[in-house]
Amino acid sequence: MASVAAAMKEKGFEVTGSDQNVYPPMSTFLADRGIPVIEGYAEPNLAHKPDLVVIGNALSRGNAEVETVLERKMRYCSLPELLKEFFLRGKRCLVVAGTHGKTTTTSMLAWVFEHNGLNPSFLIGGIPNNFGQGARFTDGEWFIIEGDEYDTAFFDKRSKFVHYLPELAILNNLEFDHADIFKDVAAIQTAFRHFIRLIPRNGLLLANGDDQNLAPLINVTHCPVKHFGLGEDNAVRGFNLRFGPTATEFELPSFKFHLDMVGEFNVRNALGVIAAAKHYGLKNHQIQSALSTFKGVKRRMEVRGIVAGVTVIDDFAHHPTAIRETLTALRTKYPTQKLWAVFEPRTNTTRRNVFQNDLPLAFDAADVIVVAQVARLEQVPAEERLDPEQLMNDLRTLGKDAAYLPDVPAIIEHVCRNLSGGDIVVVLSNGGFGGLHEKLLARLRR
Repeated sequence: MASVAAAMKEKGFEVTGSDQNVYPPMSTFLADRGIPVIEGYAEPNLAHKPDLVVIGNALSRGNAEVETVLERKMRYCSLPELLKEFFLRGKRCLVVAGTHGKTTTTSMLAWVFEHNGLNPSFLIGGIPNNFGQGARFTDGEWFIIEGDEYDTAFFDKRSKFVHYLPELAILNNLEFDHADIFKDVAAIQTAFRHFIRLIPRNGLLLANGDDQNLAPLINVTHCPVKHFGLGEDNAVRGFNLRFGPTATEFELPSFKFHLDMVGEFNVRNALGVIAAAKHYGLKNHQIQSALSTFKGVKRRMEVRGIVAGVTVIDDFAHHPTAIRETLTALRTKYPTQKLWAVFEPRTNTTRRNVFQNDLPLAFDAADVIVVAQVARLEQVPAEERLDPEQLMNDLRTLGKDAAYLPDVPAIIEHVCRNLSGGDIVVVLSNGGFGGLHEKLLARLRR
């Protein structure tokens, strides 16, 4: 929202905003660009009668400004609608969708285009280290955007990505997630079907040909379809994978690719990027040149510090599959060190029991598991809640050293009491986790 607000001001609009708990870096980002943000929501904030009110998907009925907009019949839209009408229309939009890997894949694709002089616009749900910002709006013809399946706004329950005018779409994978808005996998598949229907006949659907949940969706005739993956039936197939502690190699016919990243998931992400880049005429050596200089994404296996021989890593993983793949990759990177996984169940899905049986297995590659108190558990009906006691029992049955602790101070105390030099601590959360990373590093320095 902040990035688009700044881009609208650059287009010549006067932009103001309201929010609660405004904090850096976005508060300073907006202040530096002369965009005032009012703390809290109130009817007088709309007294200047704006021509258009953009309503974020965190807001719902009962919000003071939402109610005022509806009462006064003011013109309003969602953020994806604004993107569509003011930024995407007329561009060649490349949309990356899927349950896992969207941010990394979108960042990698944007860098491949940038590295080869194509000057793309992009909007990404993370911070690519090559760009230092999650959004950029250029005069070029290309717009590369992360396509989120989460709903658009309280008044538009369609997935955000249906607004993104895809010319080319990359579908990485599909699993159950977002239990607060999707009933089951079938409901998510329906959302993806709606998205796929929007690809024009002169576009391209690039789909992971190894994913069983995508298979029923991609047998379409209204646009070209090409499969990528590791299986023999994929048109863009990676083979001869070699995993090292700091890098991965794989081959396509007549060319060997190298990634300074670890894990099979990153190979799959790269295959989608390679397929898209080759479709638009880039050569293997041009793509590899970009991959060789790709610096990854913040909060994706990001080393936050090394103190007293202990490495503290930040990762966004919160779905069991993402947790499993992240820990498996870290085990490859650190084959002999003791690996700690500190997990915060804070999403609307992990607070529920839908992954009760999947979570214990997701931590298989870790030696020690620490689980924080489930966030806002009282907001979830008792019969739907994740059972922390059962999670601990299951982990211990699997032979794991596991602890369920109430807050950040208790976690830091427990970890520091049991750490040894050379240990690896990965913090898994899609939120700030109470500043656990820096507090742990500060405690280690003391």
